[in-house]
Amino acid sequence: MLARPALNNTPLAPPASALSPAAPPSTAPESAAKKRTSQPAPPAISPVIHPRWLRVTHWLNALAVVVMVMSGWRIYNAAPFFDFTFPNGITLGGWLGGALQWHFAGMWLLFANGLLYLALNVATGRLWRKFLPVSPGGVARDLLAALRGRLSHADPRRYNHVQRLAYLFVMADIAVLILSGLVLWKSVQFDLLRDLMGGYEAARRVHFFAMALLAGFVAVHLAMVALVPRSLLTMIRGK
Repeated sequence: MLARPALNNTPLAPPASALSPAAPPSTAPESAAKKRTSQPAPPAISPVIHPRWLRVTHWLNALAVVVMVMSGWRIYNAAPFFDFTFPNGITLGGWLGGALQWHFAGMWLLFANGLLYLALNVATGRLWRKFLPVSPGGVARDLLAALRGRLSHADPRRYNHVQRLAYLFVMADIAVLILSGLVLWKSVQFDLLRDLMGGYEAARRVHFFAMALLAGFVAVHLAMVALVPRSLLTMIRGK
């Protein structure tokens, strides 16, 4: 009779996973995400609207224009061709010789700085981006909007059609001022230019009316700045 094998009554050991407590789920990704979301976002950097070279040349041009207009009024008073003169209190130079010295100083500043301003606008492409295109329909639309109190120049990042036309006009007007001024300064040397303008006295009147248009532009420009003060801040700090 065959002997039956002895049964092993030793209980089987439970698996190690059953004995050890379940490990808590990893929260590392969640905590890292919380840290990322809890950190303050970096402050947004405002884009530069007017680069430094533009701001510097703008203010130098403004200084030159003020000097030339005020001294020019004193020069006109020495030999007026209309039935009025400018009050001495708003002129510069005190007398004809002093006014001429101020006028020539402003002339060289405007010529050199204006040439640099124009060259940088062309070289950087800003002239085409900011001042073009200009259309009659766009000018009429912006004028009507301004008359209704909707000033589209409130955004200093872009120029509306009226602004573009005004800035292009003042560039051309300053060119006329320079050319007519050369005739008044060196009439013999610039005889061809003098003849094109109709003579010395005609060049005086061209110079005067170009000055009056420039003064009108400055007055309107200052009025628009008063209506939208942010445009002044952007021309000071760039943004």
